[in-house]
Amino acid sequence: MKLHALALAACLLAQTAAAPRLTFDVISIHPADPNAQGGRIKPIPGDHGYTAQNFPVRMMIALMYKIPARQIEGAPDWINNEGFDIEARADGPHSVDDLHTMYQNLLVDRFGLRFHHDVREGNVYALTIDPSGLKLKPNTSPEDDQIPVNGNPAHTTGVRVPMPYLTWFLSLLLQADGRPVVDQTGLTGNYDFTLSFRPILPPDAPPDALPPEQRDLPTLFDALRTQLGLRLTATRGPVDHLVIDHIEKPTPN
Repeated sequence: MKLHALALAACLLAQTAAAPRLTFDVISIHPADPNAQGGRIKPIPGDHGYTAQNFPVRMMIALMYKIPARQIEGAPDWINNEGFDIEARADGPHSVDDLHTMYQNLLVDRFGLRFHHDVREGNVYALTIDPSGLKLKPNTSPEDDQIPVNGNPAHTTGVRVPMPYLTWFLSLLLQADGRPVVDQTGLTGNYDFTLSFRPILPPDAPPDALPPEQRDLPTLFDALRTQLGLRLTATRGPVDHLVIDHIEKPTPN
């Protein structure tokens, strides 16, 4: 029995040792032109990586670790107000999850990112299943390399969306409220949906800021309830804060 256990442990260790660390094959990083306007990050066609133009590191961390930017703490000012131009390319196509892991490793290797999580009670939106019943369509297809949520508020489509991604997406939409969305649905699968809601504007926006065809759309809260069978409730709950212990500007290459 002991020999069997030792053999199994050795096998598991060998499998672990054989698993390669996911990294990009080619990485180029340069400080962006300080006079550049706007910034963006987008996938490289064929799912080979990402290119970033004048993109701040705080937003990279928020995107790749799926955490609202306001919950990133302990960082120097330059991660907010200095942009970087980055090309991170893999030799072959990869899934979205693998590409995110590669970018996380890029942040560790090139920016020296070190952090810890601090979970504290705070104001949240609890995402639950509405009493009217769930209207999401289960999707049991194999993992693919597509971005799960696409489109604009008037016509947002979700394909093979897990709850962690949906709560992160909703947290971004509601970031002005200062309440991250916490999953309390108990759903563990992937789902398809179509969502149409009135774009969320700043509180001081004029009434005519939206085009006429969007003014009669339901609020995000109503759309979630009637179209997806989900409910958002303002309450108190655990809030995950990503606290940066160390980060440094990378050496350009």
